[in-house]
Amino acid sequence: MIDLHVHSVFSDGELIPSEIARRMANIGNEGFAMTDHADFSNIESLMKKLRRLQDFRDDYEVKMLFGVEITHVPPELIGRAVELSYKEGAEIIVVHGETVAEPVKPGTNYAALNEEIDILAHPGLIDKNSLELAKENGIYLEITSRKGHCLTNGHVARMAQEYRCELVLNTDSHSPSDFLGTEEAKIVAKGAGIDDVDRVLNNSIKLFHRKWKKK
Repeated sequence: MIDLHVHSVFSDGELIPSEIARRMANIGNEGFAMTDHADFSNIESLMKKLRRLQDFRDDYEVKMLFGVEITHVPPELIGRAVELSYKEGAEIIVVHGETVAEPVKPGTNYAALNEEIDILAHPGLIDKNSLELAKENGIYLEITSRKGHCLTNGHVARMAQEYRCELVLNTDSHSPSDFLGTEEAKIVAKGAGIDDVDRVLNNSIKLFHRKWKKK
């Protein structure tokens, strides 16, 4: 498995990147993306810290991408946050979608899907207009194992199939107990009602390697 949504101590996670890498390798995962919560107050400092690992990451047991999860930024400012993130070296950009587990401002999904992002995380009860935009712009929608956020996995999976949107499966990990290996990830996907589980897991692999080549 490749997990494209993982948090470290640089936001609200429990582990430093090296420990995340060791634990990911230990459960057989190929790679992960560090996507800590970010807004205008910390995008620059967050990416500065992650860039310090760039010269060393080829010696780790798993591959690492460094990016952000733009979180609770007003919809009209998401584009500027995306632009700043790329400027500061983000290799992958996730946006914190309209999960039912948090008071995310309505319109966040649609605004994010208009921007050059990679993944809309836990998009909640995503609507028709947003689904059409995700399809048009080739942005992945997330199926998640994260408590609370996972409550709408079934809706996301069903609507993604209807509108022919592509999915990825992530953990949104904050602690070691959140990490999943491939077989556990398949269970989450099946539980969401996904028929082609391998396709969803392969989407993460394809996206990761496309971004890895650009690093």
